[in-house]
Amino acid sequence: MGLGAHRDGGWLARQDGGGENAATKTVPGSVATAVQGGGDVSRMPDDPPRNGVKTPEDAGGLRSVGTALDLLECFSGEEELGVSELARRLGIAKSTAHRLLYTLRMRGFIEQDTDSGRYRLGMHLFELGHLAQVRHPLREAARPILLDLSRRTGLTVNLSIAEGADTVFIERLESPESVGGINESARRVPAHISSSGKAIAAWNPDLAEARIAAGFPVRARATVRTVREWEAALRSVRKNGYAISDDEAFEGVSSVAVPIIGPSGPVMSALSFLGRKHDVVARLPLLVQVLQRSARRIAYEMVRRQGVGAGS
Repeated sequence: MGLGAHRDGGWLARQDGGGENAATKTVPGSVATAVQGGGDVSRMPDDPPRNGVKTPEDAGGLRSVGTALDLLECFSGEEELGVSELARRLGIAKSTAHRLLYTLRMRGFIEQDTDSGRYRLGMHLFELGHLAQVRHPLREAARPILLDLSRRTGLTVNLSIAEGADTVFIERLESPESVGGINESARRVPAHISSSGKAIAAWNPDLAEARIAAGFPVRARATVRTVREWEAALRSVRKNGYAISDDEAFEGVSSVAVPIIGPSGPVMSALSFLGRKHDVVARLPLLVQVLQRSARRIAYEMVRRQGVGAGS
């Protein structure tokens, strides 16, 4: 039976059909207490106040945790930062920044260079991030299929999910001839610059609208820049059943993506190929067919695993 439908009622091609001549148009993851003296921060923001009364410790502790998380976010675009720069960015006293950094460093979330005194992300974050990646059920189900795609095509294969206004790549298998300028750090990108983002947003109104609210930062000469261009791109994806990105994230780089359609709810993930423009465009029809069959296999495997889990 079919695996799912997009909200307009178009059904995905049968999982067990889909030969080479299948129509390409039928588509439709705690920072624990990271501060000292912050009160009882083990309680969640929406937990009821003690005896119905919210104490200063509740608010102060939660603000401290939020500030610690904001501090970690500062390193998303910088390899190393000094305490003065961190205090300035966060709008806090330098002494407060010092206390936050000390506690985070003691827990392994932050490291300090002994020569420069500057700070960088710690290995404990890498460990937790790796666990989040390898334990993701979609990645577990899809990885064997991704390995096969990488071997057969020689292209970089991406598995992505929607988060906020962005696309997050939870698995990336680099081709032997990696495209210059794209590396392991580019794991989160604005949805409008990637084929994966467009493939998801075409059938996920929340992602589409979140991207409009966040705006359209320009990354390359062909990046989508306006609401009109964004909506036109999504209409094209719905019409064709796949999304393509040419010179939109990186010059001379193309990607093609299809949605992974589940049995219910909006589309939340996509499968894509990425490579040099001529390598992708020259094989586009075949790549789309391969992606669509593989997306159906991943969706089927997810449903199968959920069924096994429910019956165990």
